[in-house]
Amino acid sequence: MRIFNQHLPDEIATERFGRRLGQLLAGRGMVFLEGELGAGKTTLSRGILRGMGHKGAVKSPTFTLVEPYDLGDKMVYHFDLYRLQDPQELEYLGIDDYLEGNQLCLVEWPDKGAGHLPPHDLRIELLVLDQGRQCTMTAFSGLGDAICVALLESA
Repeated sequence: MRIFNQHLPDEIATERFGRRLGQLLAGRGMVFLEGELGAGKTTLSRGILRGMGHKGAVKSPTFTLVEPYDLGDKMVYHFDLYRLQDPQELEYLGIDDYLEGNQLCLVEWPDKGAGHLPPHDLRIELLVLDQGRQCTMTAFSGLGDAICVALLESA
């Protein structure tokens, strides 16, 4: 289990870091995003999508639960499970349909879907500090490990 830490002093740095992650993820994987409200999960997601070439708006899917992004040959699904009352609601959402094939899934508040989400490649925790955010990324697969190694080598 490899861990990568990064201090993100502001929103610009968070989005820039997300862009780098988006390039490394290259449209594949399961990424869990954790942190309190306002920690920067959606900002990081916006950076990831921008790093993959998305030009349009990126909004938090708090009310829709999932926002799909069709990037030509890649699909990205951005989930926000904050409003989920019961993990079984994911079955009604048709979660399995989103997880078929080779796509990238970004999941905010993954604890709300415990037991109904597939294994993740990366867990990214954002901790609010007096000055910016502390980002801790933990790898849980070969893909996650390769991304942490690439980030460590470029740091």
